[in-house]
Amino acid sequence: MLIVLSADYNSAFPAGVNVAATWDRGMAYARGQAMGQEHRGKGVDIQLGPVAGPLGRAPASGRNWEGFSPDPALTGVMMAQTIRGIQQAGVIACAKHFIVNEQEHFRQAPEAQGYGYNITDSLSSNVDDVTMHETYLWPFADAINNSYGCENSQTLNYLLKGELDFQGFVMSDWQAQHSGVGSALAGMDMSMPGDTLFDTGKSYWGANLTVAILNGTIPEWRLDDMAVRIIAAWYYVGRDQSQVPINFDSWTLDTFGNQHYYAKEGYTLINEHVDVRAEHSTLIRQIGSASTVLLKNNNSALPLTGRERFTALFGNDAGGNQYGPNGCPDRGCDNGTLAMAWGSGTANFPYLVTPETAIQNEVLSNNGVIQSITDNFAGTQIQSLASQASVAIVFVNADSGEAFITVDGNEGDRNNLTFWQGGDVLIQNVSALCNNTIVVMHTVGPVLLSNYSENPNITAILWAGLPGEQSGNSIADILYGRVNPGAKLPFTLGASREDYGADLLYIPNNGTDAPQQPFTEGNFIDYRAFDIAGITPVYEFGFGLSYTTFSYSNLRVNRLNVSAYTPTTGLTSAAPVLGNSTNDTAQYQIPSNFSAIPFYIYPYLNGTNDLEEAANASDYGLPGSSYIPAGSQDGSPQPRLAASGAPGGNPELYDVLYQVEATITNTGSVAGDEVAQLYISL
Repeated sequence: MLIVLSADYNSAFPAGVNVAATWDRGMAYARGQAMGQEHRGKGVDIQLGPVAGPLGRAPASGRNWEGFSPDPALTGVMMAQTIRGIQQAGVIACAKHFIVNEQEHFRQAPEAQGYGYNITDSLSSNVDDVTMHETYLWPFADAINNSYGCENSQTLNYLLKGELDFQGFVMSDWQAQHSGVGSALAGMDMSMPGDTLFDTGKSYWGANLTVAILNGTIPEWRLDDMAVRIIAAWYYVGRDQSQVPINFDSWTLDTFGNQHYYAKEGYTLINEHVDVRAEHSTLIRQIGSASTVLLKNNNSALPLTGRERFTALFGNDAGGNQYGPNGCPDRGCDNGTLAMAWGSGTANFPYLVTPETAIQNEVLSNNGVIQSITDNFAGTQIQSLASQASVAIVFVNADSGEAFITVDGNEGDRNNLTFWQGGDVLIQNVSALCNNTIVVMHTVGPVLLSNYSENPNITAILWAGLPGEQSGNSIADILYGRVNPGAKLPFTLGASREDYGADLLYIPNNGTDAPQQPFTEGNFIDYRAFDIAGITPVYEFGFGLSYTTFSYSNLRVNRLNVSAYTPTTGLTSAAPVLGNSTNDTAQYQIPSNFSAIPFYIYPYLNGTNDLEEAANASDYGLPGSSYIPAGSQDGSPQPRLAASGAPGGNPELYDVLYQVEATITNTGSVAGDEVAQLYISL
């Protein structure tokens, strides 16, 4: 989540994929800290982020942009630094979505049914153990602080809490809980938002969790474990010492309204419109430029001087949304420049500096000539302007997001890897008439660049991602040389969709049952897929040019003395039962002086002492073997897993075996940043 959803007077930060493109630990930390400060200022306890699921198995996946990179090592570093920043600000970070949540199609059966798909269960991602550990689990191991999951005992109890020794709590995604006892015993600790479906007032937990504790189906130590994990995180970030009261409403920007929005009760002051932005615009602008990847720069076409004879701007992506930057709910459209994709991970813009505005300011400050056309389909006018320009800057984009919104027929996931709004035709029309055409791409991930890398009239290509509120200023800083580009691609740009190997499942393949998505490619996603298939990409993972040059010399590889790996052995301690409780059902009824809010979820027994009646469930009394994970009710000491031992796993897994050093020299005339990269093949 970029910042507080549906609030105001907040910043709109660059997306996770932009942070990955900086390859800068410090910027990841600073962004996390700034987002944490803004959440804290609004009274938020838990920030739903950062993201490592989706990791980026397939380039068209709708929410890849919320995360960092399909490379697990890069994502792990960015995750860890972001979490440290958020939690340093006094807010609990919630790493999500755990795990192998790699596409939007079929993520929820009811949502898919709304799109006309006849399925009864959500998608099943089928992953082998090696791939799970080496690719998809790695970022969570690197970032272990708090996570997100549902009700798979193997992934939650065994991998996350067992191998990785995760001490935080596991929260469900919204509408992702599908059972009560099963999810509790599988390792889920917090149900959000608590009801079975939005606004039903019914819950798999609530009174049912109380019933399950009282009848012994869920051991009391498991309830204590849930509570301790949640409260420990609250103390860990210092919420007991400094907690700002909630001062906004997620459902409306009205100043006064009902405190309980759906129940329509409690009319009061609900939005105090607290400005939490501080000076974060400076950081946002800095990350925006630091994450802009220079892919092509023939004959030093860039940087521009601002004194070009005639500057022409082209593209819907250069200008503003005709409805305003927040004119489409949850950014669910592709109108104007793309600075943020769509879905629940978005935020309201306080403003949006468009490329058209920033570049116009630059040119006019030098008394230059600048004209723009922001209608991609104004063919006659585009040709006329392009033929006059001494430099033409074409802005194009490709959008995606979360599946509850469809944009131009894209159900969250992208239907293809081409530019939107006729972007390819726009580039071709302009470059055919101007031999100094610069292409700027605002995209959620990989796109197909046709032959643009070889087109002599296209002198420069830049990928600018989703840079947030300072979008125009950030790209102007690069175009006019105030910032020397140092970013590197956090993904691969291939010549065809097929080059990437792994792809999305768009059509159900298992009748009405859960669609099956086998991860048969294993660890070979993105650049690894290109490597193993011997495919040459258009621009490789980690590629990025600069306005200067660097040389590498004196490469040294030193093997360090490290003892042999020792698997963890021994037994865990027994699960503790904390405090005293009673099985007297009369003690769990709604207090006589308590006024319940309609549709809220409470733990009380619904006015009856009969547990079966209180559960109000047709499957009450089913044999536990049909839904209880094996061993999940056993609180006795258990054998410790060989790969466990500390948060993140056995500490010896992180032993440094080799130290690699090199001398990097800036051999050009401009100060700049270089990202040293080392790749190992096994």
